[in-house]
Amino acid sequence: MAQSEKMVYTVTPTSTTTKEDNCEDPPWKFWKKRRYVVALLAFFGFFNAYALRVNLSIAIVAMTEFKNVTLENQTVITSREFDWSTKTQGYLLSSFFYGYITTQLAGGYLASRIGGKRIFCLGIGVTAALTLITPFIAANVTLFLIVRIVEGIFEGVTYPCMHAVWGKWAPPLERSRLATIAFSGSYFGTVVSMPLCSYLAASLGWPSIFYCFGTVGLIWCVIWTIVVKDSPHEDPKISESELRYITECLKDTDTNKPAKIPWKSFVTSMPVWAITVSHFSENWGFYTLLTQLPKYMKNVLNFELKDTGFMSALPYLAMCIMTQFSGQFADWFLVKGILNTTQVRKVFNCSAFIAQTVFMMAAAYWLSPVGTTFCLTMAVGLGAFAWAGFSINHLDIAPQYAGILMGFGNTFATLPGIVSPILTGYMVTDETNVVEWRIVFYVSSGIYLVGAVFYGTFASGELQPWAVETVPLKSYDSRRRNDEPPSYVNKSFQQSDEAYS
Repeated sequence: MAQSEKMVYTVTPTSTTTKEDNCEDPPWKFWKKRRYVVALLAFFGFFNAYALRVNLSIAIVAMTEFKNVTLENQTVITSREFDWSTKTQGYLLSSFFYGYITTQLAGGYLASRIGGKRIFCLGIGVTAALTLITPFIAANVTLFLIVRIVEGIFEGVTYPCMHAVWGKWAPPLERSRLATIAFSGSYFGTVVSMPLCSYLAASLGWPSIFYCFGTVGLIWCVIWTIVVKDSPHEDPKISESELRYITECLKDTDTNKPAKIPWKSFVTSMPVWAITVSHFSENWGFYTLLTQLPKYMKNVLNFELKDTGFMSALPYLAMCIMTQFSGQFADWFLVKGILNTTQVRKVFNCSAFIAQTVFMMAAAYWLSPVGTTFCLTMAVGLGAFAWAGFSINHLDIAPQYAGILMGFGNTFATLPGIVSPILTGYMVTDETNVVEWRIVFYVSSGIYLVGAVFYGTFASGELQPWAVETVPLKSYDSRRRNDEPPSYVNKSFQQSDEAYS
């Protein structure tokens, strides 16, 4: 068949295409379904990505902690290993994002061209390797800044790459649950790394933090490279029924390399900007607390260093748990037909932002260890429902450009990681001053509210006109060598396991 000839198949499904074809194993045997294996390993990939990113937030507390030191003449003085001002610490904490912001678009573009799997692994692998050498260069502030920037450059490709992977692996009515399973690894990485970093710093010294997480990251890279494939067609262990199911669900979606990127359509599309503004808003509050919460817990709430990591991790534990529910609920509303895609995205996103606004403001005034911890835990945790809104939305409006759009939005959403720690460093000159910290909470609350209004006004869950392409339809089996359509292809076939009932 000539490449220019278009193919449209509307054959009715035969009796061989049944629900049992895709459900031959019990649901709990997720390892039998390769798309969930990809999701699980992506979960641990994001676990490593955030553990490598957040470790400095705890390490810097130990590195700059004042300690009593006994001199040779038995004089006791108070000193710290690294005498960095709050402004210097702000620049160190934000330096990662200087590099991170530069590779968002590049990551999405490269993933669309050569596959998301390879770029995702490269990003985490290089970051892990640089983390291992951090203790040797930490004394030189300039070199430390450069290493953190380079780490950010390589880790900047991770989120866009996974959207490219899901473009080939995720059936539309499973996008929320698969993507949120993977993304929740970010918060689980934060949950584990914060208390573990505190323990390592108190027991073995702060350098052990970087040795531990750098090694774990490299081990994950090896496993990911061996197990995960770029697409279902390349996976030798996928079952025929699952391959058929995924391909059927994606038959109307072009997941191949886009011939031309419609940049003008991106920057003039209000649904794209709705996603971008929401991503920026969510990241402002998230990055502010990610980089500043350990210091706030120690200096305002008077937690000991060994407790700081655990208490700082509670908000991310809540987010990790809630993320699983948010993805399931979002897909449930779609499968049951209770809400359409646009409504699901708006309801989940905007309700989360409004709740976060309320709890962030409450945290500014409920100044007790229990009260503040509860409010901040809820403020961060409820953000999980926003991720079932804006973070999946790229796959709704333009699935073949999802990785590039994620990179586009995350470029702007990285700005909070750069600006917030520095701005906080200027707003909070006295780390024990409650009034100065209150301003930080005011700013985050206001940005959440703006994000809710903008997304509620301009977001869409519909495929955009500029993302519609007419393309040849490929067979479910990449080994087919003829042009006959699969017998089960049907235009009206529902894109879910439910379709096989």
